[in-house]
Amino acid sequence: MSSLYFCSECNNLLYPKADPQRRMMVYACRICTYDEDSTSENKCVYRNDLLNVTKEQVGVTTDLGTDPTLAHSNIPCPQCGNEDSVFYQDQSKRKETRMILFYVCVKCNHSFTDPSLSAEIRNSVDTAGH
Repeated sequence: MSSLYFCSECNNLLYPKADPQRRMMVYACRICTYDEDSTSENKCVYRNDLLNVTKEQVGVTTDLGTDPTLAHSNIPCPQCGNEDSVFYQDQSKRKETRMILFYVCVKCNHSFTDPSLSAEIRNSVDTAGH
C-alpha cells in the first residue's frame, strides 16, 4: 500500500526518483534539495515507457489523384516523370512531427515525398509506405 511522503524542510510532497549514484530509489522534493531513502515495505520499482517512436507513413493513397479537394503540384514523379501530382500533409498528432507533404502522381498513383527533403528522411518515409 502506497502512502504520501512530505518534505521535512518545506512540507511539500516528495516524489519517487531514481538516484543513479546510490543505485536506489529515493523520495525527493521538487522545491528544495531534500531527499530521503525509500523506506517503504514494497521495494519494487516499475518503469512504463509510453512514448512509441513511429515514422511517418504514406498511408492509403487509392483514388487520391481524382480527389477534387486536393491541391495539385508540378513536382515531377520519380517513377514516371509526370509533372502532375496531388499533395497532402502527414496526419499524425505528435508534438515532434515535422510538416511533411506526401505527393501522389495522378498518372501512375506512385506515392513520394518532396524531393527537397534530405535523403535520410525521404528514404524512411518512402520505405515505410511500401
